[in-house]
Amino acid sequence: MISIIVAVSNNNVIGNNGIIPWKVKGEQNRFKELTIGKTIIMGRKSFEEIGKPLPNRKTILISNTQSINNENCITVKSLIEAINLVKDEDEIFIAGGGQVYRDALPYTDRIYITVIDKTINGDIYFPQISKTEFEKIYEEHVDGEIPYTYYTYVRKRRVYNEKQL
Repeated sequence: MISIIVAVSNNNVIGNNGIIPWKVKGEQNRFKELTIGKTIIMGRKSFEEIGKPLPNRKTILISNTQSINNENCITVKSLIEAINLVKDEDEIFIAGGGQVYRDALPYTDRIYITVIDKTINGDIYFPQISKTEFEKIYEEHVDGEIPYTYYTYVRKRRVYNEKQL
């Protein structure tokens, strides 16, 4: 299963000048809980924002300009190459950035999205989730200085007609 995991502002911003434009206490807990022991796939700019491979996860970095290869992180040139390396795993996580999310969306089975309840300026956006392709199966609101809501979407069952087969 291919899952996207992302946090967005309520205007779909995910980044500004190469960084996550918010610090919201507790917001990243779900990311950690879901991805521990799993493989995460991300682009170079997202990796640079984090600064290192995350502990207790395998990281696959998509980059044409940077190469990191150690026991917790390998570098590939494309999303398809990354997915093919881990296609037998139960669940892999696409963890950014904007272009990687757009490229991964057609292959995605599940989306874990955290919506920060604030309009934030930025230059990188997450694509709109199609309500015809995905349905919401989970919602949890978290109060705080800046509230946020966790959502989970799953791809609706694809129905094929005879001519498509």
